[in-house]
Amino acid sequence: MTVHLLAGGGTAGHVNPLLAVADRIRERDASAEVLVLGTKEGLESRLVPARGYELLTIPRLPFPRRPNAQAVSFLPRFRATVRGLEKTLADRGVDVVTGFGGYVSTPAYLAARRAGLPIAIHEANARPGLANRLGARYTTAVGVAFEGTKLPHATFVGMPLRAEIERLDRAAERGAAAEYFGLEADRPVILVTGGSLGARRINATVVASAEALLAAGWQVLHIVGGRSEVSDPNLAGYRMIEYCDRMDLALAIADVALSRAGAATVSEFAALGIPAVYVPYPVGNGEQRWNARGVVEAGGGILVDDADFLPAWVSSTVLPLLADPAALRRMGERASSAGIADGTDRMLALVDRVSGERPAPGA
Repeated sequence: MTVHLLAGGGTAGHVNPLLAVADRIRERDASAEVLVLGTKEGLESRLVPARGYELLTIPRLPFPRRPNAQAVSFLPRFRATVRGLEKTLADRGVDVVTGFGGYVSTPAYLAARRAGLPIAIHEANARPGLANRLGARYTTAVGVAFEGTKLPHATFVGMPLRAEIERLDRAAERGAAAEYFGLEADRPVILVTGGSLGARRINATVVASAEALLAAGWQVLHIVGGRSEVSDPNLAGYRMIEYCDRMDLALAIADVALSRAGAATVSEFAALGIPAVYVPYPVGNGEQRWNARGVVEAGGGILVDDADFLPAWVSSTVLPLLADPAALRRMGERASSAGIADGTDRMLALVDRVSGERPAPGA
């Protein structure tokens, strides 16, 4: 029996690929034991137990970026966390550690290295995070979701997709999706999403453009997220929800999407051939623009700056696109050409390869 420790959490971009790999491990080998390392505060605290996996938690220890009281206490707390994890790895008989980035992955990589355990890594973003930049120094099994990601030993595997997305038959599920969301199956649908917390600019612009989008003959499925500042316009054909626990059905009914360019979102749209307008998150290191670069260059999407995504831009660019079914069909085909549907199996092949290795314990 192989014991896997999967480390990652905080956001859906880390948790969803982790769960995809966990599910495939369990599907392939019922005797394998899968442990997940996360925090009590992250999204994993809800999703991992709901999926039937044991969640081991450690304190959330973001790396201090300026000298302050937190920076002084960080190193002792971090060292204690790594030592505790090393003991856990031994007590639970862990055979291989696979990290997906985020706060918990750094101590997991260091504990695995100290224990002499093989490490595999998946990097979801085109611009890698600090944890995976460190972890990639300790293994040759580094899977990346986007070609061109700059990490040592990077192998392009695509994004591990949940089975319900990877195997989604959109045409077969369209009727069920329409019933679930209260929409009409025979009218086209725009899926709008800004991620779990929502996106202020996307939400405001789409609500302001609601009547024009509906007048163009389209329906709107608008997932506003948890911090929405907009009100439901209560228009026929416009369905506003805060969260969506059935993204498989949302993707089944989407004929085009307006969204942020998170790594998982871009990967799912491309794998399913959904044309999209991407509005990258304007804060941070710009990784969302890089996430969407490949599918946009392939002709499967349009990129627009957050500051420019206004009702006037919707009128000048989105509405003409919605009125051109042939153009949308070509965009979908080009998106599909840039997508990877078997990222889970590709990533698990890297885990399998490195699992047979037993590196010497490192400092």
